[in-house]
Amino acid sequence: MIKLKILIIDDEIDYSMILKNYFNRKNYEVFVAYLLQEGLDMIGQVKPDILFLDNNLPDGKGWTHVEDIVENNPHLRIYLVSAYHQKGDYASPSPNVVVWEKPLSMSQLKEVF
Repeated sequence: MIKLKILIIDDEIDYSMILKNYFNRKNYEVFVAYLLQEGLDMIGQVKPDILFLDNNLPDGKGWTHVEDIVENNPHLRIYLVSAYHQKGDYASPSPNVVVWEKPLSMSQLKEVF
């Protein structure tokens, strides 16, 4: 059985570890980056199936890279996650991009995964 790969790009360590543990228990292969540039580099290396991308990172705004990420990885399901933005704050031309507001709930994750 092939494990789906998830990449989490978020500078909140506790939040990232909670997500990582949740998905590890569900048999996903999980990678974490705490800086935007590190995460962008990992997309090419890891080739994830699912990306959780925060917007406010220490080295830049994650959401400004979404169009490039989608263009280079059209298969990638992207969850834009932020405590400072709501669903109406970002419109994507791709149906694979979804905006989720922090904090995420376990019931929200269970509905999708």
